[in-house]
Amino acid sequence: MAVRGALPRLTAGVSETIGIGFLAPLSGPVQSWGLPGLHGCQIWTESINRTGGLLIGGRRHPLRLVPFDCRYDAGLAREGVRKLVQDSEVQILLTLGGDILPPVIDYLTDRKLLTATLLPSDLSPDTPYLIAPSESHPIYTVTGIDWLARTRPDLTRIALCAQTDALGLPSLATYRAACAAAGIEVVREIRYDPQSRDADAIVGAMMADNPDILCWCTSHTPMVHALTEAAHAAGFKGQLLSCTLDDYPRLIARTSVSFMEGFVFQFPDFDDPALTEKAFFFNRPKDFYEEYQRRFPGSWTAVSWEYAAILDIWRVAVEHAGSVASLSVLAAMKQSGAVMHAFGPATWWGAEIFGIDNALIGDWPVVQIRDGKARIVAFGSIPDWLDRHGALLKAQMVELGQMWDQRQVRPHRNRVSLESA
Repeated sequence: MAVRGALPRLTAGVSETIGIGFLAPLSGPVQSWGLPGLHGCQIWTESINRTGGLLIGGRRHPLRLVPFDCRYDAGLAREGVRKLVQDSEVQILLTLGGDILPPVIDYLTDRKLLTATLLPSDLSPDTPYLIAPSESHPIYTVTGIDWLARTRPDLTRIALCAQTDALGLPSLATYRAACAAAGIEVVREIRYDPQSRDADAIVGAMMADNPDILCWCTSHTPMVHALTEAAHAAGFKGQLLSCTLDDYPRLIARTSVSFMEGFVFQFPDFDDPALTEKAFFFNRPKDFYEEYQRRFPGSWTAVSWEYAAILDIWRVAVEHAGSVASLSVLAAMKQSGAVMHAFGPATWWGAEIFGIDNALIGDWPVVQIRDGKARIVAFGSIPDWLDRHGALLKAQMVELGQMWDQRQVRPHRNRVSLESA
């Protein structure tokens, strides 16, 4: 979407309070990618309301956060969208994305409702109001493989596993591409049903070819724990790698500090010293982390800050545009080209893979367990990696059917009538 000229200062239609919809799994096996994010949004929303709310056209408007637990279920997602959009009249919708989006995305697009997903793989040219401004999943996972290849050249053989859903398959394609770029041989690949719980069998098959690295890709948190414990029970001595490692203290307690030492993943704790010098949307990430831990102890995960990060980018755009209208807010987001992402400046990207430049990419941290604590060991540049190896990523996305045109499950735009749902 090309935007030219000055942005209109539109305040017509802005209600006294502004609704923020939160559609994500707040219970069930995927809750660690939903509920902690709601906690982070509560902290963020309260901080804005303490100042009177969003400043739009010279007036302050309080925010109301409206959550709906979809349990990562498509049917519940339809019910949730109806309640959030029709009953609560939200002005932006935050969602995990993935398999819950296809039943509702046409409705959201027709309503021109600005919707933010954590999964850029949800994007397509048919969804101009869908953005991925916080998490560039799964593209950032290339930074972990790239760092291991540079710092541990002795690790040359990897076994991958991923669940066959909208989280697992794009992740598998990206890890494949990252390994190809790094010269790491994929010796075994296991694709499992998202409902599978047979971690012992999966790990046994992965270890059959004596890999140096076991990688869980973007497995759901309960499966990450089950796979890690299975690797410990099987006596694996090599490198462990995963996209996320939520509640890693529990895994350390159930295995050992020495077994978990060196585990590489992609999400830091926000008290990490490496964040103190970063240009950052929260300004004081450690303060946010400590407030979160005080109010919601033991629940910090990969998404605790990500939905709130989306809201901070949205806030800046709304106040710049003087409007909550999706078109004006999108224009404000895109006008400057670069946006302050969670870990520094980021640019809009995505047309090569997703058909539209609605994902923000920049630096992303590589995190490693050291002496029982998650620590950032490097920041990798996603744009630099894509400049060098983007063709590899596209080839793997094509092979696994994850390009935007391959994922079109609505060829005739058969809509669900949410009004009557």
